[in-house]
Amino acid sequence: MSDKAPWITFRPELKVLDCTIRDGGLVNAHQFSDQFVRAAYCTCVAAGIDYMEIGYKNSPRVFPKDKFGAWRHCDEDDIRRVVGDHDPVKTGLKLAVMADAGKSDWQTQLIPAADSVLSTIRVAYYAHQVSEAVDMIYHATELGYEATSNLMAVSSITEEEIDTVLEAIAPTPASTMVIVDSFGYLYREQVDRLYHKYSEALAGTGKEIGIHAHNNLQLAFANTIEAIILGCNRVDSTLYGFGRGAGNCNTEILLGFLRNPKFNLRPVIEMIQNHLLPLRKELDWGPSIPYHITGQLNQHPRSAIEWREGATPDDFLSFYDKVVSEV
Repeated sequence: MSDKAPWITFRPELKVLDCTIRDGGLVNAHQFSDQFVRAAYCTCVAAGIDYMEIGYKNSPRVFPKDKFGAWRHCDEDDIRRVVGDHDPVKTGLKLAVMADAGKSDWQTQLIPAADSVLSTIRVAYYAHQVSEAVDMIYHATELGYEATSNLMAVSSITEEEIDTVLEAIAPTPASTMVIVDSFGYLYREQVDRLYHKYSEALAGTGKEIGIHAHNNLQLAFANTIEAIILGCNRVDSTLYGFGRGAGNCNTEILLGFLRNPKFNLRPVIEMIQNHLLPLRKELDWGPSIPYHITGQLNQHPRSAIEWREGATPDDFLSFYDKVVSEV
């Protein structure tokens, strides 16, 4: 038996990104008050979190402003209204947004990084959109941003498609390639396989490997730990697991596990008590039988979300019969 206990130490190069506002906003069309977003921002600063993903940089043509809140578009004026003249050096926190291929007017929406409080553009895309994603990564970095590569729904595509994406991303200036378990379907063995596939394909490029886990099978935290053990140095989480459907890896649990003395858990617990618990009474998220079922079937949770919003949200048996009959 080993005489070492690495779980009581920390890896200083490991960075945490809290995506509460971006991912959680999928539950309520990003209709957050400035007060709520400011509270999340102050929490991330006080807690010592490395990155905060404050929303999407998506097109108002696709997501009209009369139907979606400001955090679907993250115009500079809206962000500054909440965070002021944010300084990542003084605060220790870098602000990020996610830009979706096919849903973002990235050629015109992004301003030079020198004129923005944002530091990072997270480029999200499906396998068939990788060509646009490559252009987006180059464009963002040319403007002075750090850019990351987030291949979505990796559990639903072939090995050949994954290999093709990795080959296209390898020469780009993306800082990180993220394993994105969009459907909350992955088990430890699959996380292992994907980590080794990603790291081997990107060897010598200087890229970090990241993990973004969903909790459909209540494995988001476990899979994030597994990715960390393997060598992932970029990990995503949300406060109180707030996110679409079954939610995400919980920031409060993750910070406690990481043991890094720079992290302060108390502001996170305060945010949960004062803001997330009241919100939980209004919005539906977190592990639930319908989300478990879609996770087991490797399906997008949209059908479970629609069921939970319907007339009989707790008629789990009818939902099971419906989705199984459609497989």
